[in-house]
Amino acid sequence: MSEPRLALKNSGGSQRIVKARRTNEPDDIEMANLYPRDTGLPMTVWVSPRRRARHDARVKVCLTPGDRMDSTNTAVVAIRPVPRVVSGALPRREFALVSQWITDNRAALLAYWDGKLSTVEFAIQMRPLPNAARSRGGAAGNT
Repeated sequence: MSEPRLALKNSGGSQRIVKARRTNEPDDIEMANLYPRDTGLPMTVWVSPRRRARHDARVKVCLTPGDRMDSTNTAVVAIRPVPRVVSGALPRREFALVSQWITDNRAALLAYWDGKLSTVEFAIQMRPLPNAARSRGGAAGNT
């Protein structure tokens, strides 16, 4: 397995690292780990460029809260035409938050999927959920 690639994201005067990793999925797809402090979601999510995928744009959601990356405990949410769970089970409250985050970041997610943005460019364009949405959804604040 190769070393993970890192992307630097500038946000509000501070900088964050977004890590890209390889998975054990077919064709060894590269995915970027996005942590709660980056997305405003209560869990880690993964995004990836299309490459040779046979499915449409989607986000993989870790069902374990926090910065964990448990690839055996996930749900998959399609981005288009509208966010919807295509694999696994995502509780209603968490789905509402993930759906809002996808909707808010749709253009950047699809550009990343289509290979028009690098991981660094995606991280710069990505917008976290506002604090109000996080507290409504029950996510712990990471600020």
